[in-house]
Amino acid sequence: MTLLFLMHAISMQLVLVLDSEPADLLKILDFHSLPEGVTKTTGFCAQRKSSKGPDVAYKVSKEAQLSAPTKQLYPSSGFPEDFSILTTVRPKKGIQAFLMSIYNSQGIQQLGMEVGRSPVFLYEDHMGKPGPEDYPLFRGINLADGKWHRVAISVHKQTITMILDCKKKISRDLGRSPHPVIDTKGILVFGTRILDEEVFEGDIQQLMIVADHRAAYDYCEHYSPDCEVPVPDVPQSQDPNPDEYVSTFKVHFFSLNTPPQQIHGNHVSLIHICGL
Repeated sequence: MTLLFLMHAISMQLVLVLDSEPADLLKILDFHSLPEGVTKTTGFCAQRKSSKGPDVAYKVSKEAQLSAPTKQLYPSSGFPEDFSILTTVRPKKGIQAFLMSIYNSQGIQQLGMEVGRSPVFLYEDHMGKPGPEDYPLFRGINLADGKWHRVAISVHKQTITMILDCKKKISRDLGRSPHPVIDTKGILVFGTRILDEEVFEGDIQQLMIVADHRAAYDYCEHYSPDCEVPVPDVPQSQDPNPDEYVSTFKVHFFSLNTPPQQIHGNHVSLIHICGL
């Protein structure tokens, strides 16, 4: 009985360890293989300290059509209640489009991050909260001015905070349910919403979801630092301190010395999109 309990504890700890890692959307969407509409380009830093060359980013044209099953974000658990969305991005000047959208299995958009002027953050949980009229709107912000921006969004309980370019912080109410659920049986769509005509065009270096709302506040330290700061030679998920935001179970796991072996109310069919 003790051995079975210990084995169960270890397996649960391994799940927590795996899902504590940032969900690298660019990797999940296979940007590295340069699908149609995607090419490599210079990123946020044309020259970075202790680096042999510039940051690597991807230039996205309107021809790009990228999607993946949402389950790939957190394959071992559900979508986190509190989380951070982190991106280093340079949208084409003047565009107004969704950088990412997450749909449930019924084709309802649950999550969406818009880039452009006065961008909206779309969030709708399993109870339909908040409604479209209450989606957080960030007036006075323009993410499509032709410049690089480091955008970090923290979702914590009933509040959403945007940290723009490591300096400006804007918080809005997020009237969601006490225990919100984001369905992971649908799809993740990059650069637009299903049926939208507007699509994202521009450059993107990072796009990650971290299962901790605190990660947004340290984005420019741990994930996308200034050009004077060296980072690992990896274009995405650049986190030199991955232990910062993980559960204490991770400590327990390693101490055992066991090696680890939604279009506002419109419903659309997802069957033909991702073969679900």
